[in-house]
Amino acid sequence: MVAEDDEKQAELVRRYLEREGHAVRIVGDGLAVLDAVRHREPDLLVLDVMMPRADGLDVVRVLRSEDRELPVLMLTARSTEDDLLLGLDLGADDYMTKPYSPRELMARVRTLLRRTRRPATPEPVAEDPVLRVGELMIDPDRHEVSVGGRTVECTPGEFRILAALAAGPDRVFSRQRLLEELHGFDRYISARTVDVHVMNLRKKIERAPRRPERLLTIFGVGYKLTDPAKAAARRA
Repeated sequence: MVAEDDEKQAELVRRYLEREGHAVRIVGDGLAVLDAVRHREPDLLVLDVMMPRADGLDVVRVLRSEDRELPVLMLTARSTEDDLLLGLDLGADDYMTKPYSPRELMARVRTLLRRTRRPATPEPVAEDPVLRVGELMIDPDRHEVSVGGRTVECTPGEFRILAALAAGPDRVFSRQRLLEELHGFDRYISARTVDVHVMNLRKKIERAPRRPERLLTIFGVGYKLTDPAKAAARRA
């Protein structure tokens, strides 16, 4: 679904997407986006920020409040870092600034779809791919996260950071190293982007986000993921 009130821009994006074999629906305002998604959720939403009736940021806010996992790629004429971080903080999965290259947009679409689509018939694996750190479980194949059996919904960016940390429990990862996991994002991405994702992850996996036990800050270095039970046993 392409949410864009500029008809020329919308048709340009439509043509490029259809060349890649996608079925495309154009929607021209924010409220219409919400109605359309609730009626039939698309595989991906290309969402302009500046739209009538409800802007793109409000649309993302509502979609995430409804626990929808729909991947969202935002398009905007705003190019400041604060705008980028706000979009990511609300739950956008990727962010491009206008003017943009249609070819780059198609590459971003392909990347998001690869990350969020489950294979129809998963290939057998020789070993268990699930990453476990105490009660925290991350399944890269199914793009699923759970804590103590409770399912946790993560954006693709959050998932990539969490999976990287879980692959090396108790290892400290620098912000720069974690930024490498977010290579599909906008060129305005910075270390603050990692901090935003970590803050959001703590809200989802910690009992007390302000006093984290799993996702820890190592001041001046970066972050690490640990098992609170093992950490308590070591202290004892």
